[in-house]
Amino acid sequence: MDRLSLYIDGEQVAPLDGTTRDVVEAATGEVIGTAALGGVSDIDRAVTAAARAKKGWAATPAKERADLIDRMAGALFEAGKETAALVSRENGMPIRLSIGANKFAPAAIFQYYAGLVRGDVENDERNGQLARTLVRRDPIGVVAAITPWNYPQALAAMKLGPALAAGCTVVLKPAPETALDAHAFADAAAAAGLPPGVLNVVPADREAGAALVSHAEVNKVAFTGSTAAGRAIGAECGRLLRPVTLELGGKSASIVCEDADLELFAKALLEISLPNNGQTCHACTRILAPAGRYAEVVEAVTDTVRSLRIGNPLEKDTQIGPLVSPAQRDRVLDYVNIGRTDGGRVTVGGEVPADLPGWYVQPTVFADVDNNARIAQEEIFGPVLAVIPYRDEDEAVALANDSEYGLGGTVWTGDVERGIAIADRIETGTVGVNHYALDFGAPFGGVKASGLGRELGPEGLAPYVQTRSVYLAPVAR
Repeated sequence: MDRLSLYIDGEQVAPLDGTTRDVVEAATGEVIGTAALGGVSDIDRAVTAAARAKKGWAATPAKERADLIDRMAGALFEAGKETAALVSRENGMPIRLSIGANKFAPAAIFQYYAGLVRGDVENDERNGQLARTLVRRDPIGVVAAITPWNYPQALAAMKLGPALAAGCTVVLKPAPETALDAHAFADAAAAAGLPPGVLNVVPADREAGAALVSHAEVNKVAFTGSTAAGRAIGAECGRLLRPVTLELGGKSASIVCEDADLELFAKALLEISLPNNGQTCHACTRILAPAGRYAEVVEAVTDTVRSLRIGNPLEKDTQIGPLVSPAQRDRVLDYVNIGRTDGGRVTVGGEVPADLPGWYVQPTVFADVDNNARIAQEEIFGPVLAVIPYRDEDEAVALANDSEYGLGGTVWTGDVERGIAIADRIETGTVGVNHYALDFGAPFGGVKASGLGRELGPEGLAPYVQTRSVYLAPVAR
């Protein structure tokens, strides 16, 4: 599983000033492979290669770009089973989720954007009072794509697909924790015959990531990760007047209405509140329950969480796997202790399973939580849920909005129209009614501290295109 090179300018090359990192299996704590990490000099030569390739790639007809992206999609899908298993070993993602997120999703996203630009990026002519204007849409140039470890393939594809389709060249900097699976994109680019320099893959640490964000030849930054890191990247891009897309943290809420079908809600709990062992930015980790049904909701959530199977993520019936690292496990356990200290009542979980190696935390439910408590306000990024009571619909909406974040959310009700009306009042970039699933054809992103800009859908292509107006004299009448 060792990957001791970087993918730069169409070739596998040794790092100039980088290091290596042992990638450790989350379920066992054992080393599964060694990966090269690039340094600042490696970032520089990757950006230089991308800058050198950008003119030719931008001039490539959209249909030809689309054909190459489709071939990449095919290569990603063909290798997807092995890639999904590797990701599960790296970060603990249960395999049945990993197959969707790390096999099907990347291929589907690439195919979607290939199809979107196959007819070329639209230009138009506008006849105004003062001039005729030709509005051109050009690739923005070299893109720095920085991705996290929790959904490494899907989140990278959400940047690579539209950027490549728009005619941009890219330097992808994956997280060190998932440095091995990142090479799936390099392998797919080589298999598809992507021209040298169009895609470069350089796993690296934060210092090299900072150099990538600040590099003089980068034209746009696309980042998914923590809000703290996003603020720093946003500040640097503001200083440089450089476009940036930021998909950051979340503390989403599920509003359970008085008329909600609790059986339906409970069946969806794993997918909406605990996906990827809670290591999901849009997870609904705050559950807002009506006072008149509070005990009933707590019982339903507790019973559902107690029934979840904890185990090795490579086993098909595992529903909760380990966290990505000892540091992440300890962070989650610290929050469990904070929740107890602040007066929350643990109804299930809250401990480390005694019979499992690796970095596991039992999925945990807190009842009697005030929305001002730290476990209700801060992103934990682990399997910890807080059930919070509310008196009426207005208070439920107010509690949902009483957060610095605004990325996801759900509403559960027997009246869909009522659910839509409540959803329209929630300050968030995405919200589901009796359901939540990202649609590749619809925009995804956050408000407030959850980020800037949108990915997926036609809106996800826009950040990689810049408009240019060509003014012509008006036609004489």
